Amino acid sequence: MISRTLVSILMITLSLSLPVRAQQKPSQPRPDFSEVRKLIQTQMEARKIPSVSIAVARHGEILWEEAFGFADKEKGIRANSETMYYVASVTKTFTATALKVLEERKQIDFNRPINDYLKPMAVTSPLWDPKEATVGKVATHMSGLTTFGRNCWADQPGCRIEAGETIKRYGILFWRPGDHFDYSNLGYGILGEAIQHASGKSYANFMRNDVFLPLGMNRASVGIGPGLEKYAAVRYSLINGRRPVAYSASPGASGIYCSAHGLALFGMFHVKAHLPNQKAILSDESIDVMQNSTVSTGGSSRYGLGWWVHEDLNGYRGLLGQGGTDDAMAFLRLIPSEEIVVVVLTNTGDDFPPKIVDEILSELLPTFKANRAIAKPPQPKSETRPSTALVGNWTGHVHTYRKDLPLTFSISASGEVSAKFGAVSSSALNKFEFMERGFVGRLSGGNLGADEDTGTEPYDFDVELYVKGETLYGAVTTRPRPGDFRGARLSYWVELKRDAAPITRKVVE
Repeated sequence: MISRTLVSILMITLSLSLPVRAQQKPSQPRPDFSEVRKLIQTQMEARKIPSVSIAVARHGEILWEEAFGFADKEKGIRANSETMYYVASVTKTFTATALKVLEERKQIDFNRPINDYLKPMAVTSPLWDPKEATVGKVATHMSGLTTFGRNCWADQPGCRIEAGETIKRYGILFWRPGDHFDYSNLGYGILGEAIQHASGKSYANFMRNDVFLPLGMNRASVGIGPGLEKYAAVRYSLINGRRPVAYSASPGASGIYCSAHGLALFGMFHVKAHLPNQKAILSDESIDVMQNSTVSTGGSSRYGLGWWVHEDLNGYRGLLGQGGTDDAMAFLRLIPSEEIVVVVLTNTGDDFPPKIVDEILSELLPTFKANRAIAKPPQPKSETRPSTALVGNWTGHVHTYRKDLPLTFSISASGEVSAKFGAVSSSALNKFEFMERGFVGRLSGGNLGADEDTGTEPYDFDVELYVKGETLYGAVTTRPRPGDFRGARLSYWVELKRDAAPITRKVVE
């Protein structure tokens, strides 16, 4: 018979052996998500959303996990907790995590040039030193790489381009590394190649064996992994309907499929919930670096390593992994101070998911709800006139991997802009905005003669140009017309020189 003294000693010993975090969990009432559930069901019908999958966790405990609607409408397959969704750019948060794993293993150095991990491939630049593009700058979108978006579809044989050729054609540093934030899918695609180079494993295998499985994420893969086909939700566009399977040209940026439950497990790891069935693939210190070593995005948020960081999200510091296209949306919202994780996944493109996230946080956090009710909408930017350094006639070329195409711009002191691209005259540039050293805008129509990459015309062009002495340099990026899901977002180097004669009037082409 065990004495009372011995029982007391055993209880004290057991208490001391428990994790400190488990002893300090605050006691909180169970949240009531019934109104959020009703909202989801109502809006799914109104917006024609095929399915929505939810996972909510707090202090390492799943509070709510539910799937609504159909993973495959035509076959009548309903979504469930194991349904895998395309998580688009949430992939970047996984890739950044993998980079930190390799850093802790001393296989990657964030301060070394990215080209050290790409040989014989390499990023290049007509103006800047590629050695300044370090792993860390690529991971925070500060390397000088710019917009890139290209998919190949299951019904497009011969579409895919090898990674080396993609980097050769589009791995251009358009801006001096460190100059400013420019969100780049290609940058994270290149980081996926660096992971392969440093680890000796394919990007897909490294993610599965060194990230997904150690965190308990059995329904996660790069692409739709072998044997997981039956779990993958079909992607639906509100314009085009059911889509064929897509293959990303930058899988390190946007290639992962995952269930809501798996994404919640990933989120709980990053709020340091220290789940007993998860391997500590990263130290808490590395997790802190990912969340706190941030750069300015030029807007209201900052960017860490794979995380959008909101310093004041209705009274809380919030992290966001987010991605979406017109056929899928993914949100992974963390409130680290409260160890809260909210996951919302859909298999179509819609602006409803972030509203679900906010409704869930409002139920969990009264302060968030109160501050949200009085938050002011962002104010639109006022238009500015061009700096004197921009005013004039500019002549030069768009450089593609096939050929150079002539491009001219005329910019008046009053802010009127016109352009001629190749043999095509454009009306005044639309949706443009002047900045201190340059301007952004959009040109209508044109053809780069690279249909195997860009897709067939018609497509438009986004323009981002900066002045450096008597040179106007930057990027022209293809923009597919609405409904053209096979088109691509590809950027090409632009360099123009100021004409000797100053502009004296508005140029009419």
